[in-house]
Amino acid sequence: MPMHERIIPYLERAGLYHLARLNSQWFWLDEPLVSAFVERWRPETHTFHMPFGECTVTLQDVAFQLGLPVDGEAVSGCLGEFETYMEGGRPAWEWFEDLFGERPPPNKVKQMTVHFTWFHERFRVLPPDASEETVRIYARAYIMMLLSTQLFGDKSANRVHIRWLPFVANLDGMGSYFRVGYSGGFRLLGRPGLRWSAYLPPNDGKEQRVIRYRLALDRLTARDVSFIAARVLLFV
Repeated sequence: MPMHERIIPYLERAGLYHLARLNSQWFWLDEPLVSAFVERWRPETHTFHMPFGECTVTLQDVAFQLGLPVDGEAVSGCLGEFETYMEGGRPAWEWFEDLFGERPPPNKVKQMTVHFTWFHERFRVLPPDASEETVRIYARAYIMMLLSTQLFGDKSANRVHIRWLPFVANLDGMGSYFRVGYSGGFRLLGRPGLRWSAYLPPNDGKEQRVIRYRLALDRLTARDVSFIAARVLLFV
């Protein structure tokens, strides 16, 4: 989903601009390297098992790598009764329509989620003469996608849950939230990590690179590791 120039001030105010830049335009993902690390991830203990001991993602790592604030109110949301937190107890989809100007068609909705494709298709192109209110709508859509993909991805891997409506309703106040980092970091390496562990690289040389990275990790000792650099590799 494109990051339009006019929504950047809203991302900055929300403390999410650095995270938004971690995409294919600004950041290159070394899939074989990630695969080699994920093979060493143990969800029971939330640690990577390395030859020299165990290491994990910390709150400091989240702040350092993702640029997210780690104090203030926590960003969270219950899946079961989140509607009780909606503004004035109003129906969730009415609030969705107020915030985004329309409701997605029924074939893009499943219970309380919206398919990614609706956001991509609806908010791909920001009109050059868009009003500030339209820009705010596009900013909300972008933030909804960020929260549902890069921070709080779920096993569907293709849907946006509307429990994030209370956060995007007040764009100017979003910067007062967070502590999303610690739990968010573990979620990134929870079920998605297990799915990634089953990833089989295509036959284009990546499989050999995975094998080389495995051997390199097997040979690591504590003296070989720069922990600041390791945080970059482990988290991102």
